[in-house]
Amino acid sequence: MSNTKDLPPPKTEIGVVGWCRKHLFSSWHNTLLTIVVAYFLVTLIGPLLNWLIFDATFSGTQPSDCTGGGACWVFINQRINFYIYGFYPDPLQWRIDVMFVLLAVAFVPQFIENFPKRKWFGIFGLTGLPVIGYILIPGGHFGLENVPSSKWGGLALTLILSYVGIVASLPLGTLLAMGRRSDMPIIRGLCVIFIEVWRAVPLITVLFMASVMLPLFLPEGMNFEKLARALIGITLWQSAYMAEEIRGGLQAIPKGQYEAASALGLGYWKKMGLIILPQALTLVIPGIVNTFISLFKDTTLVLIIGLFDILGAVQSTITDPAWQNVTTEGYVFVAFCFWVFCFGMSRYSQNLESKLDTSHRN
Repeated sequence: MSNTKDLPPPKTEIGVVGWCRKHLFSSWHNTLLTIVVAYFLVTLIGPLLNWLIFDATFSGTQPSDCTGGGACWVFINQRINFYIYGFYPDPLQWRIDVMFVLLAVAFVPQFIENFPKRKWFGIFGLTGLPVIGYILIPGGHFGLENVPSSKWGGLALTLILSYVGIVASLPLGTLLAMGRRSDMPIIRGLCVIFIEVWRAVPLITVLFMASVMLPLFLPEGMNFEKLARALIGITLWQSAYMAEEIRGGLQAIPKGQYEAASALGLGYWKKMGLIILPQALTLVIPGIVNTFISLFKDTTLVLIIGLFDILGAVQSTITDPAWQNVTTEGYVFVAFCFWVFCFGMSRYSQNLESKLDTSHRN
């Protein structure tokens, strides 16, 4: 038997050097691509950082205060209140702040793996939070002053539209997906018609119809606020796409799972709720989250029906003649806000997918 000990791997194969050799310089074409990308990053990041930070102006009250050659963030500072709250009355903006805090309390723990009882915070975010928001934001209950939806706007309105659309479309889309796979021809036919009709119509058309045409078909004396009509249209439109995502997961479940559930004597709803749906939803987590992200970005279309979400709020202020040379900063601010929320949803879906992964991949 040999007494020689195993030698450690070469230093060029481990650590940072090893990672670079494996991922950046593994072949001549990868090396060339790495050099080209590094060149563009060096030449672009420097000027971009100068414009965003080093040469930017952060304090002041008027355009003349922006004396640097970079971004004029004074423009954002002067209008940040409108970008977040819209026309919501200043003395009542604490209601929106409370909802922001509760939203963070409900969903920030979901990103912390060992956070105690984080599941209950998530359940609160899907059940209790909408109820509190329904009471707090519009008012009119428990002595709270009523604030009409025409005064809602900014980031708060964007979150309301996307949150309601996401929370309401998931269960509705699940029912539609189950109905489309039903053995009852009438139920299956109605679900197919609903899904295909709504998927064939652009969201901008749905919003226009909900805002302009829907009141024409309602009985005399019956009407919904513009925001309520937009929420209904967004939810129905989104549920059709959600149904197709979930139907893909249902079709991916092996037939043996259905047979095993039936062999246990489970009824239809118990079989779907305890056996089939948990597996199907796990399989389509990326698709579901991608649909949520798409909806979050599509809420900017409500501008065409007179609702000022965060993008509409920015567009309504960059036309101010006093700030005619400051426009890019507003769009950068909007892009950053959308990136924060979309990136957060994407990261959470990846963590959830990794946690629920039942495959045998190495």
